[in-house]
Amino acid sequence: MGRRRCRGRASLRAQGAEAPDGLYRHDRGGDALTAGRDASGEARVALPPRVSTGAFAARDPFAPIVDLGGTTMGTDWRLRLVSSPSLDLLALHGAILARLDGIIAEMSQWEPTSHLSRFNRLGAGHWADLPPDFAAVIACALRIAEESGGAFDPTLGRAAALLGYGAEIPADDDLGAARAESGWRKLAFDPAARRLLQPGDLWLDLSGIAKGYAVDAVADLLTARDIRHFLIEIGGELVGRGLRPDGEPWWVALEVPPGVALAPFHLALHEMAVATSGDYRRGAHTIDPATGQALPVHVVSVSVLHESAMLADGWATALTVLGPERGLARAAERGLAARIVTREGHGFREHVSPALQAMLED
Repeated sequence: MGRRRCRGRASLRAQGAEAPDGLYRHDRGGDALTAGRDASGEARVALPPRVSTGAFAARDPFAPIVDLGGTTMGTDWRLRLVSSPSLDLLALHGAILARLDGIIAEMSQWEPTSHLSRFNRLGAGHWADLPPDFAAVIACALRIAEESGGAFDPTLGRAAALLGYGAEIPADDDLGAARAESGWRKLAFDPAARRLLQPGDLWLDLSGIAKGYAVDAVADLLTARDIRHFLIEIGGELVGRGLRPDGEPWWVALEVPPGVALAPFHLALHEMAVATSGDYRRGAHTIDPATGQALPVHVVSVSVLHESAMLADGWATALTVLGPERGLARAAERGLAARIVTREGHGFREHVSPALQAMLED
């Protein structure tokens, strides 16, 4: 999770319709998704496994689409929603900022006073009382860690810091010791009491899952305010709910990494989330829990579709670590809709899981 707190843009822009091609455009660089029709090959279309009939009944074909946005977690957040005359956009904007700032205050390693930073400083054998958001993310992180065979590990904070990916450099610069002190199985979590035991010198790093949770949290905030039709993104992790006014879903295109010749992949993001893990923009920064070192850039990108952005986010990281063979096998076993792009010699190869293949339009 990045260091910057939320800062919203003052201007709110309304528009009557989206881009003519209906695709969400996200092309400012550094994030996981983009859209457009400039890639080679015929576009493939992935449709959701279930369609909400209530979304059609609640649709207003004449409602405007409004864009809100700001910065959070070291990246941008953007919301595209179907508005109504009674909706107070400024109040909604403030509520989103407050929700995101609350998550940062709990789980950001860049905030010295965050609950995560305080946990990392605890002595061995001390229990930390976790607020609800933190507890929900830890529970999910440990679940993915177990189901992925440890490919996802939220306890690599010390190793990440020593490799230059963290907010603070440990006093001990021994990477081998940092790896030895990590390990998700060393954590004792009491979900009923929302307590987490510090085994000693273990640093949490939730950057591989907390951003997805934040997207889910904003989506739930919107739904609780009876906003049914929207597309919300934080740094390339997206949730789409409901429909556009014209009855179309929120169309999103997976980014094709630079130099990769793949046909466009268009997603109908209806009651679904998508998250992408990729090292092609910033270089190798995904850590292998087995070695404590950054993975070589063999897996170029992994995208996962799921009903939960938090689960999609965590599994995208886990499948990156597992690689194409074990990753596809684990995706098939867990019923995950995933695309893995790998570097093969001087070219690239795309791997599609059975669940994602089943979503492709004939």
